[in-house]
Amino acid sequence: MIDEKAQELGRLLGQSEEYKALRRASERLREDAEVQRQLADVERLAQAIELTTQQGQEPSREKVEQYDRALQSVQGSPVYQQVVAAQTNFEKLMAKVNERIFDGMKKGAASPIITLG
Repeated sequence: MIDEKAQELGRLLGQSEEYKALRRASERLREDAEVQRQLADVERLAQAIELTTQQGQEPSREKVEQYDRALQSVQGSPVYQQVVAAQTNFEKLMAKVNERIFDGMKKGAASPIITLG
């Protein structure tokens, strides 16, 4: 019974406007070559900075500034901003769903009657 209800919930979430918007925004992000290049630059710079700190050294000011500029460039992209907004909206939906599930669990735990349907 729980498995069936979970699958139904998953199906309904997949049909939600929030999930559809997230999928569309993510697809646009994947298709945008410039933003993909910028994201790769951010990742490359982040890895270089992390490696430097793991070696017990402080990253150069220039490297940190390059990272900051690259990150700001990505974050300024409308395509990236759409993904962030869509992700935020979907996370809000999921928080509401989790809250409702938790409420149901509390009620179920407090009930002396055992139901399976």
